[in-house]
Amino acid sequence: MVERSALGGQAGITERLDNYPGFPEGISGTDLAERVVQQCRRFGVELLQATEVAAIGADGPDRVVSLAGGGEVRARAVLLAPGSTYRRLGVPGEDDFIGAGVHFCATCDGPFYRDQDVLVVGGGNSTVEESMFLTRFARKVTIAVRGDQLSASKVAQEKAFASPKVEVLYGTTIAEIRGDNRLRSVLLRENRTNEVHEVRPGAVFVFVGLQPNTDFLKGSVDLDDRGFIRTDPTLQTNLVGVFAAGDARLGATKQLVSAAGEGATAALMIRQYLERSKDLPTRRMDQSADVLA
Repeated sequence: MVERSALGGQAGITERLDNYPGFPEGISGTDLAERVVQQCRRFGVELLQATEVAAIGADGPDRVVSLAGGGEVRARAVLLAPGSTYRRLGVPGEDDFIGAGVHFCATCDGPFYRDQDVLVVGGGNSTVEESMFLTRFARKVTIAVRGDQLSASKVAQEKAFASPKVEVLYGTTIAEIRGDNRLRSVLLRENRTNEVHEVRPGAVFVFVGLQPNTDFLKGSVDLDDRGFIRTDPTLQTNLVGVFAAGDARLGATKQLVSAAGEGATAALMIRQYLERSKDLPTRRMDQSADVLA
C-alpha cells in the first residue's frame, strides 16, 4: 500500500466517527486508522508511508506505478483509492482557522458548538443535510448560498424550510474570515449590492464539494470533467487490471462505510481478474506485488 501522507487518509484526521458500524459509542479517526494499520500488518501488507505516486501505466502484463521520489512498483493489479480533499472557499482567513472555527464535517465537529450560532456555506444536498444535523446542537443555523436558490433536492429543502432553527441567505458569499487564536467573525457580501456586513458565528462549516486526488492519473485512466475516476460495474477502469474504490471514484457516496464496502468489492473483482490472467507471464522486478493498493 502506497500512501502519500499519514496512514488512514481523510478518516484518520477526522475528529470523531459516529456512523461507522461496530462502534456504538463512536470512535476517533486516529483510533480507527491505527486499528486498520494493525490489521494490515497482521496480514503482512507492506505499507509505504509518505510516498507519493507520480504516474501509473502498463508494460505487458505488468501495471507500473512510478514513485515521485524515484523508482517504481510493478504489480499484476492495482487498486486506486486516492480519496478526495474538501474544496476550500479561498477567502482570506480560511486557512488560518481550519480546526479552530472553520470545519468541513458537521458529524465530526458539530457537537462542539452546542447552543451557538453557526454559519454553513453551500447550497447542495450535503449542505442541507449537514445543516439539519447541526440543528441538533446549534441554537441557529444560517446557510449562505451563492446563487438565488438552493440546488438541494426538494425533499431536503422542505426539511430545511420547516426547521425554525434554519435561515437561508441567498446571493451571499464569504468575503473574509477573521479572528485571533480562533474564529471571531465573518464578513458576508451581498452579491447584488456588493454590501458587506459582519456576523459572529461560533463556527463556519464549508460544504462546497470535494476535489478528487487524481492529478497523477491524468492521461492514464479515464476521468470525468471534475477528475473523478470512471469505472465499469466491476470497479475496473479503462486500463485493464487497474481498479478504483472510495471517494475518488465517480458515483461514490463519500461515506467511510461505503468506501470500505467498495474496497471489499474491488478486492473480489481483482481476485477474479488475477485468476483469469494467472497464466500470463509476469516480469520479475526488484520490487513487485500481486496487488498494489
